Amino acid sequence: MKILFDRPIISGEKKYIVIENDIITYIGTDRPEGDFDRIISGDRKMMMPGLYNCHTHVPMTLFRGYAEDLPLHEWLHEKIFPAEELLTEKSVYISSKFAIAEMIKNGVVSFTDMYSFSDKIAEASIETGIKANIGRALLCFDPNLKLKDDFRFHEAENLFKNYHNSGNGRIKIDMSIHAEYTNLFGYVKETAEYTKEIGANMHVHISETISEHNECIERNGMTPTEFFYKAGLFESPTTAAHCVHVTDSDMEIMREKGVSVAHNPVSNLKLGSGVMRLPVMLEKGINVTFGTDGCASNNTLDILKEMYIAAILHKGVNLKPDIIPVSEIIKMATENGALSQRRELCGKIEIGYKADIILLDMNDFNMIPLYDTDAALYSINSSNVCMTMADGEVLYENGEFTTIDIEKLKFDMRDICAATYNAKS
Repeated sequence: MKILFDRPIISGEKKYIVIENDIITYIGTDRPEGDFDRIISGDRKMMMPGLYNCHTHVPMTLFRGYAEDLPLHEWLHEKIFPAEELLTEKSVYISSKFAIAEMIKNGVVSFTDMYSFSDKIAEASIETGIKANIGRALLCFDPNLKLKDDFRFHEAENLFKNYHNSGNGRIKIDMSIHAEYTNLFGYVKETAEYTKEIGANMHVHISETISEHNECIERNGMTPTEFFYKAGLFESPTTAAHCVHVTDSDMEIMREKGVSVAHNPVSNLKLGSGVMRLPVMLEKGINVTFGTDGCASNNTLDILKEMYIAAILHKGVNLKPDIIPVSEIIKMATENGALSQRRELCGKIEIGYKADIILLDMNDFNMIPLYDTDAALYSINSSNVCMTMADGEVLYENGEFTTIDIEKLKFDMRDICAATYNAKS
């Protein structure tokens, strides 16, 4: 398939872009020669690299609005954990596919997930055409438990064997230690060694709340970051979610070990967890990207919303309107996300890169007038996304999904939620 995009705006200029199969092969102001299988008008359209959601739990779309106005501990133990006991393979598959549809509609081309029934998440991802880094969350409260005897580890092991690099390489399988407060040092150390041995990425929650951070110090005499560093977790490429309460010395460890951090501003604000020190992390050279967390704590899977909130939040908190350039926010959601997932030649609109792109409709109230394409971030919302393409395949265009029967999926989702959780459908 050879596609020509007819002069959408990229970085302030109208240009022609050619996609051949899954690769960008031409970008220029002169119309390229040759025949094309499809020509897509760029009139009043702006093109961006596809967005990355680098921390989420996609089956938790089941729990959108299920547990509100609670701090994290009560939210988890009184509402979410009991609800998760009712999960089935079918409900995880349907809710994952539903979440993926939402992300695709919102311009997300790839996501990083940590949950259970992860083979069903992988199957939903393969079918829909999205990219994904998927991990089975690992927890251990038994000091005598070894990896070889743990059913969760065996699920993670089989997930890697069955799905790593599946979907023409779109699906990557990570290992996922849930958090320090749900694991013991010996188990983490064993998992870290296995992860390094198979060459996988690691995905983990770190210092989401002040109580999590301080209680780890009380238990172990060290911060969660130091705990994982000593256990060898960071010997593999790691994405650490939240990191709201990490110390300066924690950040130095992250910088030294090349840890990527997934900033989840909306979830952290909604749960009252706090505000991550994003400007300090960026100054230290840490690779920071964005995550939504799950729908139970965020309610949407909208990276454009995370970008907007982050762009204005840190200005207000630091009393400095120029503290983070909008170009840096865009880089976090695209190029930095690809780096976090270890996806080479992804995250940019450049010749030789994967054709992971989105088109934004500039012919709407919030996009007129347009003086600066980067600054348009302060105006853009997910309703402006009119096309999402991953690996050269159009997944969503002008309100239509190409890989998903969206009306059937909505019916199935409502049915599962009503039957299992008494949701009003």
